[in-house]
Amino acid sequence: MKLTSWNVNGLRAALGKGLLDWIAQEDADVICLQEVKAMPEQVSVEWPSGYSVHWNSAERKGYSGTLTLSRRPVLSVERGLGSWLSDNEGRVLTVELQDQFVVNCYTPNTKRDLSRLPYRELEWDPAFRAYLKALEARKPVVFCGDLNVAHEEIDLANPKANVRNHGFTVEERSGFTRLMEAGFVDTFRDRHPGKGGHYTWWSPMAGARSRNVGWRIDYVGISGALRPALKEAFIRPSVLGSDHCPVGLVLG
Repeated sequence: MKLTSWNVNGLRAALGKGLLDWIAQEDADVICLQEVKAMPEQVSVEWPSGYSVHWNSAERKGYSGTLTLSRRPVLSVERGLGSWLSDNEGRVLTVELQDQFVVNCYTPNTKRDLSRLPYRELEWDPAFRAYLKALEARKPVVFCGDLNVAHEEIDLANPKANVRNHGFTVEERSGFTRLMEAGFVDTFRDRHPGKGGHYTWWSPMAGARSRNVGWRIDYVGISGALRPALKEAFIRPSVLGSDHCPVGLVLG
């Protein structure tokens, strides 16, 4: 199974920048999109043949939202984090496949003033971890998306200058560490240990992308049980159309 995940920073904008051509070229079995900023009725598009399309839109128009396309049969769909935490921002979308759950996630940004850090640290991260573990009790889990945190210093170009900035606080990084300690695997880092310079988001300011001054904040994680099946983990920095680039994996 090939899975690719991408924060498109606006589905309607991405469609105007060649998203459908990219989907055809990528040829993935499952495609997870975040920050779609749209509801189904706002988008007139003929999706590529063979994919079922599943949405979790935010209640607030033009904000957040996730969308998953699958060529694999989908047994069930769940929107949000169930009983663990209320989610009216369309941030989590789970599809159940034959052999695993695929969880598409757009983690809340803690904001520049860190005003949303307590929510992230005390509510969101624990609930997301508990939700994944509850799914994992039934079958293995693949989770992916914009998790809005650079886990280690190697995951951003200027770690020293960003120590207390949103996306690189101790609290956010610790939340990701606890997710890994719960038995999940950061697939890209597992396949590319110790290699810096691999980023998935670049500020639109000051030519950051052309200079590769970026952050790795988009991930694909898997249950430890799936690690022997992990054949490839990749980042697609050459794919344009958003301030993020796609990430993905291949399971054998």
